Amino acid sequence: MRYISTFTIILIIIVASVVGGVFFIVDETQQVIVTQFGRPVGESITTPGLQMKLPFIQKAQYVEKRFMAWDGDPNQIPTKDKRFIWVDTYARWHITDPLLFFQRLRDERGAYSRLDDILDGETRNTIAKHELIELVRSENPPEDKEMQEFMTPEELAIQESMDAFRIKSGRKVLEQEVLEAAAPRVTSLGIEILDFKFKRVNYVEDVRKEVYARMISERKRIAEQYRSEGAGESAKISGEKDRELKTITSEAYRKTQEIRGKANSEAADIYAAAYNKDPEFYRFTRTMESFTKIMDDNTTLVMSTDGDLFNYLNGIK
Repeated sequence: MRYISTFTIILIIIVASVVGGVFFIVDETQQVIVTQFGRPVGESITTPGLQMKLPFIQKAQYVEKRFMAWDGDPNQIPTKDKRFIWVDTYARWHITDPLLFFQRLRDERGAYSRLDDILDGETRNTIAKHELIELVRSENPPEDKEMQEFMTPEELAIQESMDAFRIKSGRKVLEQEVLEAAAPRVTSLGIEILDFKFKRVNYVEDVRKEVYARMISERKRIAEQYRSEGAGESAKISGEKDRELKTITSEAYRKTQEIRGKANSEAADIYAAAYNKDPEFYRFTRTMESFTKIMDDNTTLVMSTDGDLFNYLNGIK
C-alpha cells in the first residue's frame, strides 16, 4: 500500500506539473513576468532557461525582448510658415523594464497606442516650430568661394537661387528633436525609443501646385537669361560680320579701281603708240568702229562725194 501511495503521489505531482504548468521555458527572445491572480509576483525573468511557478494560481506573461518597429499613420501637419504637408514616420523601440511595462501598458497593443499618442504629438510640435525647407532638406549644398570666379553667369544664378533656400537645422536635426522630446515620456513606461525617422514627406495638393509653379518660374527665368545672352552674342557676331564684310568689300573695290585705272592707262599708251606708227590706219579703224556702233542691217547710208569715207572706198576700187 505504501508503494502504491508513493507512486500515486508521484503521478499526481507529474500530472499537476503538466496540467498546471509548474515548469515553463524562457526563450532568448522573450522576457517573462509571473502573475498571481493577475498581479505581478517577484521580479521579471530576463535570462533564458527552464523556470518554475506555482501551478494553477500563477501564470507566465511573455513579453518581447527584441527590437520592435513602430509605423505611424500619415498625418497632415502644418509647418511654421503655414504650409500643410503629409508626414509618415517610423521608429524602433524595445522593452527595457518588463515589470514596469506590464504594470503600465499590459501588452504590446497598449504600447503601440501610447507610442501613437507620444510620437505623433511630438512630431506635430517639432514640425510646427520649423519651416518647410528644414523638413525637406537634410543639409546645405557645398559652397566653394574660390570656384565662383570661374563660374558662368548661369551657374552663379543657379547657386544664388540655391543659397536662398539654405537651412539651419535640416531633417536629421528635426528627427533628433522628436526623439529627445519623446524619450523622457516613455521611460516611465518601461520602454525605450531607439531611433525615429521621417519615412516620407509629401506636399498637400495646394502646396504641391505652388512648388511646381515656383520651379517653373525659376526655370523660365534661367531660360530667359540664356535667350538674352544668346541674342546679345548673336548681335555681336552679326555686327562683326557686317564690319568685316564692309572692310572686305571696300578693299576689293579699291583694288578693282586700281586695276581698272592701270588697265586704262596701259590701253591709252597702246592706242597712242599705234596712232604714232600709222595715223592714217588708226583713223580708218576708229572710223570703222564708229560705223559699227551707229549702223545695222536696216540702216541706209547716204555719203557725200566730198566725204573721207567715200573717197577712201572709191580709192580702193
